[in-house]
Amino acid sequence: MNLRYISDNKYININQVLNEEFKISSRLRNKLISNKLVLLNGAFVDTRTNISNGDIIDIILDYPEDNSNIVPTYIPLDIIYEDNHLLVVNKPVGITVHPSILHFDNSLSNGVKFYYDKINLHKKIRPVTRIDLNTSGLVIFAKNEFIQEALIKQMSNNSFVKTYLCLADGLVKPEKRLY
Repeated sequence: MNLRYISDNKYININQVLNEEFKISSRLRNKLISNKLVLLNGAFVDTRTNISNGDIIDIILDYPEDNSNIVPTYIPLDIIYEDNHLLVVNKPVGITVHPSILHFDNSLSNGVKFYYDKINLHKKIRPVTRIDLNTSGLVIFAKNEFIQEALIKQMSNNSFVKTYLCLADGLVKPEKRLY
């Protein structure tokens, strides 16, 4: 995934485009600058560079990342949706989302790492949503940092909507509240 902006004299420099048009965080902006992933009319530039009407600013987000911190483990994945930006997996009961001391190589993220290796996708494993060990449901993985940031912003301003469905078997007594 790459981003493109054609200047229309709305902004003075590339930093303003990254901040205002794409809402890119300073952390990601610094990473893009240090890895020479910002181009002005096809040439790598510093983001403080002034721009003119008609200039083309490209931000390269499709770059390989190290994901060797997660052990790949074959775990059958129930992939509900996938595109160039997202992977949505139906997590079964009894599996964690993140690796931990107790689940070093048998988490959903380990299964996603195995899958990424299989399809030759060199990206960090970025679960954006998560659910408890004993809960099943959808988990969204962002395939790049820009998408991850965008989804986190949506969750923080409540424009990202999650709906939960609970199934109960037997009689639920109103006087026994768990919260």
